[in-house]
Formats: sequence, C-alpha cells, structure tokens
Amino acid sequence: MKLLLLLSFLTAASCVSIFEITGDRFISPLRGQRVSNVTGIVTAKGPDGFWLRSVTPDRDASTSESIYVFGRTAATPRTVGEQIVLSTATVTEFRTSADYLYLTELTNPGNVTVISSGNDVSPIVIGARGLNPPTEQYSSLDNGDVFGLPNNVSQISVVNPVLEPQRYGLDFWESLTGELVSVPGARAVARPNRFGDTWVVGDWRTTGENERGGLTMTDQDANPEAILIGTPLDGSRNPSTTVLGDSFEDITGIVTQAFGFYRILPLTSLVVISSPQPALPPPTELTYSGNCGGLTIGSYNVENLSPTSPNLNQIASDIVNYLRSPPLIFIQEIQDDNGPTNDAIVSANLTLSTLSRAITAINPSASYAFTNIDPTDDTNGGQPGGNIRTAYLFDPRVLRLRSANPGTATSANEVLPGPTLRFNPGLIDPLNPAWVDSRKPLVAEWEILNSTGSFFTVNVHFASKGGSSSLHGDARPPVNGGVDIRLAQANITANFIASILAQNSNAPVIASGDFNEFAFVAPLESFVEISGLRDADVLAGLSPEERYTYLFDMNTQQLDHTYVSRGVRNVELEHVHINTWGANGASDHDPTVLKVGVCAR
Repeated sequence: MKLLLLLSFLTAASCVSIFEITGDRFISPLRGQRVSNVTGIVTAKGPDGFWLRSVTPDRDASTSESIYVFGRTAATPRTVGEQIVLSTATVTEFRTSADYLYLTELTNPGNVTVISSGNDVSPIVIGARGLNPPTEQYSSLDNGDVFGLPNNVSQISVVNPVLEPQRYGLDFWESLTGELVSVPGARAVARPNRFGDTWVVGDWRTTGENERGGLTMTDQDANPEAILIGTPLDGSRNPSTTVLGDSFEDITGIVTQAFGFYRILPLTSLVVISSPQPALPPPTELTYSGNCGGLTIGSYNVENLSPTSPNLNQIASDIVNYLRSPPLIFIQEIQDDNGPTNDAIVSANLTLSTLSRAITAINPSASYAFTNIDPTDDTNGGQPGGNIRTAYLFDPRVLRLRSANPGTATSANEVLPGPTLRFNPGLIDPLNPAWVDSRKPLVAEWEILNSTGSFFTVNVHFASKGGSSSLHGDARPPVNGGVDIRLAQANITANFIASILAQNSNAPVIASGDFNEFAFVAPLESFVEISGLRDADVLAGLSPEERYTYLFDMNTQQLDHTYVSRGVRNVELEHVHINTWGANGASDHDPTVLKVGVCAR
C-alpha cells in the first residue's frame, strides 16, 4: 500500500494540459482536483506507474511538461511511445515525511484511450548541449545562505514560491520533475549509499570542483548542481563500488522527488567506464624535522575504535604508511576497553595500548604512549556503551607532558600564571550543560625534549549534526542539527584558549579535531573571533576546493579543522584523502597532518 500524505481539496477541472497541472510553483494549482481528458505520450514505466509527457507544451521554463501517473493497473498495459488520453485522474501532492517536498502526481486514473504508438520520446539534455542547473543557491527562501541562521524560518510547502529555475537549484529540478532527461559526461561526486543511489554531475558548469572530481562545499555554496541517481526502472541494480570521481556512460532517466531529494531514476543501471588514478593518495610529504622548528602532528577521527574493531589494524597502517608516524596525534572516537558493550567500564587503556602496539608491529621504530581522561559512564554521547572520547598518542622519545597532572571527568581545567594548566591533561568545563551527551575538549601542555618552552593543544570533538534536514528538504534554510549546541561549545573552548593567550600572546596553541561544522558557519566563525586562532588551512595556502575531510550526500566537506595561534609558525598542512577517495576506508573521516614550528621565542 502506498503511504500518502496529501493535500486534498476535491473539485473538478476538465481537459487540462500537463503544464497546467504542474504549474509554475512547487505545489500544483489544481491540487486535489479531479481532472479529465489529460493527453500525453508515455516516456517511461515503473513498477507502480508511468510517466506522461505533454503533446501541447507551453513556452514557460518553470513548468514541467511531464507528470507521474500512479496506478499499477493502469501502468501494466502501457508501452513507451504511446500517446494516450486519461479520462480522469486526481491531482495529488505526495510525500512520505513532513520534512520532504511534495511530488505532484496523478492518482486514481480512469479509463485510458490509446491514440497512437511509436511516438518520439527523446530525452531533454541536461549539460553543455542543453539545460544547465544553477551552481550556488538552492532556494529563494534561503536568504542567500543555505547555512544561515536561524534555520527553518519558512517552508517551501507553505510559501510555495514561483519557480526560478535559472537562479535556484531546487526550482531547476522541480521544473523538470517527471521529465525524461539525459546526463552526458556523468561522473560520481560521492560513493553510493546502501541502496546504490549515487550523486553525480554531468558535463554542465560546476563550482567547488576539487582535483579528484568531487564538489567541495564552500561559503554559501553547497552545490545544488549535483543530482542523485536512484533505483533503475528496469529492476537492475546500480554498482555498489563506485568511488569519488568515477566516470559513467551517459545516463537517461526520469526526474522525480523521493525520500527527501530530487533524483533521476535511470532506465537501467549505471555503468562505470573509468576511475581516477591513483586509487589512493600518496603518503604525506610532511615529516618531523627532529626539532621544535618542524614538529609534525596528526589528527584522526578513528570511528568508534575499540580493541576488537575490525578497522584497528587499518587505522594503525594509515598512521604508519600515510601519516608517517608523527610524534603527536590527536585522536577522536576512542571507545572504552569493551567497545559498545554497555556496562560500567570506562577505561580506554586497552583500546589505546592495542592501537599503539599495532602501530609498532607495522613500524618497529614507532613508539607511542598515550593520554586521555576517562569520562563518567554514558555521558559522552556516540554509540551507546562506547564512552567515546578524545585522546593523544605521543612519542615519549620526542615529547612529554609538562608537569603531568591529569584531571578527572568532572574537574574543570584552569589556566594558571605562566601560563600553565592546573590539570595536564584536563577537560574544559566538563560540567557545563553545553557538554551534555557530548565529548569535552582535552587540553594539554607539552614540552619537546631537549628544547626550551612549551606549547598547548586542544583536542575537540563537538556535538554531531544529528537532526539535520536535507538540503533538498522543505525547511528553509535547512535545519543544521545541533548548531546552537556547537555554538555554545565553540564559545566555551574559545574562551579557554583566549585565557591562555591573554597571559602570553605568543604562546603556541593548536586546536584540532572533529568540530562537526564548517569553517564558514556561525560556531566556527565565533570560535575564531573569540579565541584569536587562525585557520591552518588558510595559513598553509590550501585552496578552498581542497579543504575537505568528509564525504556526505553531494558534497566533499570539511568537518575536521586545525586552528593555531600566532605563536605557531611555519605552518604546513595536508589532508590525506585515504577515506574520501577509497571504497573501503578505515574511517568515515580523512586524517590531517600538520607541520609547525613551536619553539619558544
């Protein structure tokens, strides 16, 4: 049975054209009405209906000339290329969730009269030889910034704005809903999801294109030109091993709206014709110089790592072979010693020692000690029972904690005269309500052996984006789940860092980790303003398109960041894209390697 959430105002309208049904807005002007004598050519069939293209199109680019007719009985005898007349049908607005946009369709079709067969069903070309989707803005209701605050101040289903397909991405795809289209020169800008759905672009104009062929999210641009390729209409399956940058044979299919996204349902499965080379990136070129003028530091979200995690050896291999065993590593998502088993165990000593031994087994010259603070049970969020936390791996032949004095899960660190720390390492304001069910930043002060002075590190893993809405969704601007919590967390962390720099503006401070936010969105803009730190990506000269550590929906994006104080010099940085490029990465995040000077002035 088909689940219907529909707008229904049953009246009657006779002998209308398809463009009059679809209209120049997101919701049909004839919603809920019973229409008659709808004429069109069958362009494609699905398991539960078929698509009908008008034989009397208008000249308005904002109105689709095609529509979906839902009804298995009516679809069964249909043949592509038939011109038919539907005696009656109901104009319905359908969606499976209040978070999604409506799809205009015809339901309860009456008798079908076949006028002719074998008619042309050539697809509309999207790309260099045809239509080009907008490349920056999604909707007129986003006020120019899809990441702007406040979120969800209006809904497309309520405002129902007039479509402007040359300006806004959602309007473009809505204006083509139901149409048979062709995508020449298609390439993957994501890996497939568990259903085989894959985000692509064609040979049309794009913004944010990185060297691998993906589209990187940048300030006020989340790439509405990408489109999702869904389930093939012929019952075949799309490949499950597609990787970022793969090229496909030309794609032909039907534009529709389902499960929160506009998508093309291809007539048959995607065919990969080439993949970018090399399959994985080379190891970092940043290596430790042997002194405080060239210290290398890694940062890696290791995705729920426990002693028995199947990805543990691969994480160790990544650290050795791609990060080249830096003397200090910020780690996020370390689980307790029995992983997701939900009991009273909170220690992660076995997890960290197992990882350390696995690294040494691959590279006998690598030797890592570790430090972390065990959380109070079930207070850090993440996978239930896992007690994830941030931690540091460090080479004790190179580094040591200055006057080591670890804090506890509930002891708030303080900046003492010097500056130095009351607890080393210690947590930043762990009882603040902003950290409920979230990780608390782990701050430490380090000395490099045989060098003078010290430097500070802040290892962060801010609250997740859970609860976010689709960029193609009804809420405008889209809901950025947890943004207010991350803003509070960013401000707490930034004020702590500012208190270090208030005592010594030249103190070397490095904040790194999984911020779960973009550099151009309010939490991190506030973090930079309050802390006085600078974005290491900018200092290292990385172009905005190459700043990514994560792959989600249509975008390569950066959730993992590194910020440094003015006391940190000679900044070099690389994001090592072993997990965004590959099909079977050890984590869902790419690691980062930083090389800096932290010598005392």
